Amino acid sequence: MPQGETHIIDRSVVRKSSGLKDTLLDKAFATAFRGLVYAQIWEDPVVDMEGLQIKEDSRVLCIASGSCNALSYLTANPAAITAVDLNRAHIALGRLKIAAINALPNYDLFRRFFAHSDYKENVAIYKDRIAPLLDAESRKYWEGRDIRGRRRITQFSRGIYKQGLLGNFIGMAHLFAKLYGVDLRKVLEAPTVEQQREVFENELAPVFDKKFVRWVTNQPASLFGLGIPPAQYDALAGDEKMAEVLRKRLEKLSCDFDVKDNYFAWQAFNRGYSKEDDAPLPPYLQRENYADLRERVAKLSVQRANLSEFLSAQPAMSLDRYVFLDAQDWMDDHQLTDLWREVTRTARKGARVLFRTAAEPSLLPGRVPNEILDQWTYHDELSKDLTQRDRSSIYGGVHLYELA
Repeated sequence: MPQGETHIIDRSVVRKSSGLKDTLLDKAFATAFRGLVYAQIWEDPVVDMEGLQIKEDSRVLCIASGSCNALSYLTANPAAITAVDLNRAHIALGRLKIAAINALPNYDLFRRFFAHSDYKENVAIYKDRIAPLLDAESRKYWEGRDIRGRRRITQFSRGIYKQGLLGNFIGMAHLFAKLYGVDLRKVLEAPTVEQQREVFENELAPVFDKKFVRWVTNQPASLFGLGIPPAQYDALAGDEKMAEVLRKRLEKLSCDFDVKDNYFAWQAFNRGYSKEDDAPLPPYLQRENYADLRERVAKLSVQRANLSEFLSAQPAMSLDRYVFLDAQDWMDDHQLTDLWREVTRTARKGARVLFRTAAEPSLLPGRVPNEILDQWTYHDELSKDLTQRDRSSIYGGVHLYELA
């Protein structure tokens, strides 16, 4: 691992004022976060676009993660999108997707490569068509080898959604469920939402009462696989046991949305998208959006950078849509203030900021100075509505602010 890569992640994850125990946990998470974490982003882009109200002159800044949402925002046809991330693997994945859109001749090949990603032919397609359009750093990543000596690009012949920190975590969840006699795929077989709830209440919910499950989930390190750092663990738990919090979030994922329209449920309960023609997929993988994606992909740039440092290099009043995922949950008050000072400086009038939090309320009041936050209007009712309709079901709150 290059020293510079270690430093850029540690600087953003390791809390400055923590005690020894928390510092060691932060460093352990930073180590885990250096590889591929999210092959699929876990925030609902349909909800995002409703809240953001992206227009043709909008200039969007977002966190890349798996780049699913950055690409999906192209369906709203903004003027430009910049996706930034600290994680080298996420940057390589985003650039791979951009190269594939430009290189592959039709939708079916694109879907097979990224929606299914378990065909052996994908490796040859990468070599012959995609690799020549990739930048040198991204090629170095995908053609490099993992800890088991396999070239990373072979993940697209073995199922990319079963790889990485989150993919392995979901795999372990399936294994533990089987040990308790539970097949998580049963949720996907339920023909109605009402029957989805029956499966959850009769089979899934009781698992969270098991002593071992309650003990494991009480350890902050147990949720590293969800991309939840120690700083976010306490906010997610609140005053409840973590097993109960996770049960409630899984209940929403299992019961509040029809699985025929929720690709997040397929990732959780199937470890990959359905291969049926009418399978639920992210907007960027849907057939009806493919032509627009090819036409607009040049508007998307994926860059490796710290969010606040990137903003500090941008001109004043140069952006008007911001998507921060849950990154602010990781930040201390000083980092939050630095970020929002730069957001306010770079924002055009009417700019919108959307982010998520592990806990329900917005984390900004009382932590970002009033002279900064008072310039922004919080859309309380719309935020609650977006939270309720977020199909990923992971977060306690979706929050939307608008520059007055």
